[in-house]
Amino acid sequence: MRRRTLLTSTGAAASTVLVSRGMPGPLPRWSHTWTAMPQLTEPHNMPPAPFAALNDTTLRQTVRITAGGRKLRVRFSNAFGGADMPITAAAVALPVDGRAGVSAIRPGSTRPLTFGGRPSMVIPVGAQMVSDPVDLPLLAGANLTISLYSSPGIASTALTSHPGSRTTSWLVNGDQHGAADVTGAVPADHWYLISGVEVLAAVSGLVLLGDSLTDGRGSTTNGNDRWPDQLFARLRDPDLAVLNQAAGGNRVLRDGLGPNALARLDRDVLALSGARTLLLFEGVNDIGVAPATDSDQQQVVADLIGAYRQIVLRAQACDLRVLGATLTPFGGNIYDDVGGLRERSRQAVNAAIRAGLFDGVVDFDAAVRDPATPRQLAAPYDVGDHLHLNPAGYGALAAAVPRRLL
Repeated sequence: MRRRTLLTSTGAAASTVLVSRGMPGPLPRWSHTWTAMPQLTEPHNMPPAPFAALNDTTLRQTVRITAGGRKLRVRFSNAFGGADMPITAAAVALPVDGRAGVSAIRPGSTRPLTFGGRPSMVIPVGAQMVSDPVDLPLLAGANLTISLYSSPGIASTALTSHPGSRTTSWLVNGDQHGAADVTGAVPADHWYLISGVEVLAAVSGLVLLGDSLTDGRGSTTNGNDRWPDQLFARLRDPDLAVLNQAAGGNRVLRDGLGPNALARLDRDVLALSGARTLLLFEGVNDIGVAPATDSDQQQVVADLIGAYRQIVLRAQACDLRVLGATLTPFGGNIYDDVGGLRERSRQAVNAAIRAGLFDGVVDFDAAVRDPATPRQLAAPYDVGDHLHLNPAGYGALAAAVPRRLL
């Protein structure tokens, strides 16, 4: 038996544990390996006609898991549904050639999903349902196909989804959830009704709480080249799951596209099985929508810093380490203002992040700013709107996350 002292990112002693040589590692447990933040579907992101209510509809979707395992289970969400959501049948499979966004599956890989031993279930309004475990060995980084069929559909125009999937889903009338391919299906680049995949494995989850910069606006559809994807590819750590809980337009302080970060923290972070570390990269939208007046910008800075402290306190109470990422530049974007008040706010927030609000700091600002004009993104990383990044820019963010903090 030997004694080991755990250190914080600043080198201070945090706790002391006893470690026995030859002691077996952590036991496998249910841990998330993929997530998507549930949202209320906006009218222009609803399933294409005639599938809006999902009645007599097969929906086939692919997701890229991070940590692998031999058993899995799927979480379905009706968090924002306006009525109960019946699922008549569901299954998982491996996509043909292992690719994202394809409609065909590998023959012989289909596994039916059950719920308490039953092939169908109804998700109540506001609830989520977890499938029974199935045996389907998955390697880290594999794509997984999830198919479901609903006969009656949802009796409401309010539907739960994750619009920023950057991945193609497929919809077709009739029950084709177990078919090798969904004949005549219509594509839609959104995820619907799915919020998580868990594997039975000894892994720890890195949860990423953010907005469109983490959700991947500017990345490649079906390319899995958001910065969380590229971080996973860089690390290739079999003991780490990278869990993206971001959404375009999200804010820390007020609802925008989806509930604010303070409101969704419990559901989207603290309740995730296997979560061990939180990385917060959010606040640009709060600064950008606050009026460009001296008083309003001073207020949003103070409120953001206070909100960060609240997130740290609540996450640490659940034994999560909390990392903070500096806010990236937006000079030249519509958020920019002539007087530079919002840039001043960004710099003030970043100074607070660097000063020790969190257990560790990831300096995304330094990774992608233009050295000659630090209030702007470096041109090779700018997708064109002077706020969001292209895949090369997201690669720079992924490279900026220190391995020692994870």
